[in-house]
Amino acid sequence: MEEARMRFPAGPYCGRVSVLTTKHGKQRAVARPLRAALGLIVTLPEEIDTDLLGTFTGEVERAGTPRDVAISKARLGMRASGIPLGLASEGSFGPHPLIPVLACDHEILAFVDDDQKITVVESLLTENTNFGHCTARTLIDLAALMKQAQFPSHALIVRPNDGIKPGFMFKGIADPETLEDAVNRCAAASADGMAHVETDMRAHVNPTRQKAIRRVAFRLARRLASPCPSCGAPGWGRTRVEKGLPCQACGTPTELVRQQIFGCPRCNHTDVRPRSDGWQYAEEGQCPYCNP
Repeated sequence: MEEARMRFPAGPYCGRVSVLTTKHGKQRAVARPLRAALGLIVTLPEEIDTDLLGTFTGEVERAGTPRDVAISKARLGMRASGIPLGLASEGSFGPHPLIPVLACDHEILAFVDDDQKITVVESLLTENTNFGHCTARTLIDLAALMKQAQFPSHALIVRPNDGIKPGFMFKGIADPETLEDAVNRCAAASADGMAHVETDMRAHVNPTRQKAIRRVAFRLARRLASPCPSCGAPGWGRTRVEKGLPCQACGTPTELVRQQIFGCPRCNHTDVRPRSDGWQYAEEGQCPYCNP
């Protein structure tokens, strides 16, 4: 549905080449939306170990915010290839900020253009994720997680429950026999006799995450096709939101978005706009005073 609505005329990126820094197959999600919407051609650099900037499983801690890491990844590819346009994505997984009982995927896609001297970052927060984890002594203990994780179409990761140990980190597991062997080995290596099993959130073994990255790629395409009304630079769009939508019963500010701030990545021009859904008040159930 989102792809069908994307029909942009040729713009500043038609026929240009951008390097996408990834080792996990993200070009399958990113290249087509940007080519269809902008005429932008996505290429890959020489192999770059993006795990040096952080891993989901904690062997390498992520330094900086997801936004910082995505931009750093893009610049790695730009330096390696000598191309002035760069792309990279970064994902974070955990409890939903407003509904903690739900897991969510926060995807960021960064675009750096050294010719235009702009950096445009788009994001997506979605509850459509298979993210989850549990402890297990045997394969029988994994029935619920395997169903939630959509195993084996989506891969799993297994390690000892008492921490990361050399030689006991098994990633990309996509068949029951390998999974059972990894659980048995990691449980035996753990002081508590348990294995830690989690969803493998790397894009090339997680089709659900690939879909989220594709959605944020369309959002980025829409941004890059939108010129600033003041200076004409590409990348005009929503840059932040302001919370505080008042309660309809008592007027107390809530955590819901009150207004949107649109801006340009190159000049200081901004525009304040109301919520896109037209809401002017929050329901009492969202109010910290009416519903403490």
